Amino acid sequence: MQDEDWFAQEMGDVKPLKVEKRVAIRREDISELAVKARREAAQREPTVDTNPLSDSEVPLLDAHYILEWQGPGVQHGVFRKLKQGAYEPEARLDLHRMTVERARQEVFSFINEAQSLNLRSLMIVHGKGFSSKAEGAVLKSYLNVWLPQLGPVIAYCSAQPRHGGVGAVYVLLKKSEEKKQENRIKFNRGRVE
Repeated sequence: MQDEDWFAQEMGDVKPLKVEKRVAIRREDISELAVKARREAAQREPTVDTNPLSDSEVPLLDAHYILEWQGPGVQHGVFRKLKQGAYEPEARLDLHRMTVERARQEVFSFINEAQSLNLRSLMIVHGKGFSSKAEGAVLKSYLNVWLPQLGPVIAYCSAQPRHGGVGAVYVLLKKSEEKKQENRIKFNRGRVE
């Protein structure tokens, strides 16, 4: 017996399963009421920008300008170590080829996420601005304005050459309450009060 004949004999009394027809929704099937409701919802829910970083124009800095800022209360020794690159960056953000608006959003999100993860030492790579058509380093100039506007940032400075030099900044964040408590426990161990 041939394979085809055998197969036909075996399949002789098999009936195909009934398949329900699938419904294809077309654009014209959406009611005008549904379209109107969607439009009203989109207009009613304005997006609130919680990002405090300024998006107004800033004076452009030279590509070789060295950034540094030390907030009030930051010890000189801590700032010196930051400038020396002694604090290993726990997280890194690269802003190369980003628009100012995109960089603004990324920097804000990056700092907030780092703070929520109890990170202290960060690095942001902004580039030197050589590929920019502007007369200065655009992202670097904005970053210099933005970082002091963020509450968790207590200091920043241009990176060491091994980490990108004037094309990157080290950023130091405030200690979280959790980290402060850990340090208190660590350094008070063995002391009698």
